[in-house]
Amino acid sequence: MKKEQGFTLIEMMIVLLVISVLLIITVPNITKHNSNINTKGCQAYIKMVEAQVQAFQIDKKRLPASIDELKTEGYLRDGSASCPGGNNISISATGEVTSEGSP
Repeated sequence: MKKEQGFTLIEMMIVLLVISVLLIITVPNITKHNSNINTKGCQAYIKMVEAQVQAFQIDKKRLPASIDELKTEGYLRDGSASCPGGNNISISATGEVTSEGSP
């Protein structure tokens, strides 16, 4: 009979220990930067909406009344009027795009 070789219990425990240490190091770093990621995502979304407001203004010769008008006219495909962090976005009468709690 042939002798089948595999991993021993000690080898498997060492591998699990290494994986656990890597997870313990990386997970807190990811969660620590979560608010920074949401802020950057919100800033990028605001810039994109500002560009769509300008495109709307060039096409229609007026400013949009709201985010909903941008959606209905096909300038925004996204179904939400909020940032990745959950802050709502609004358009002022002058065409400035702002977010609740934006820096």
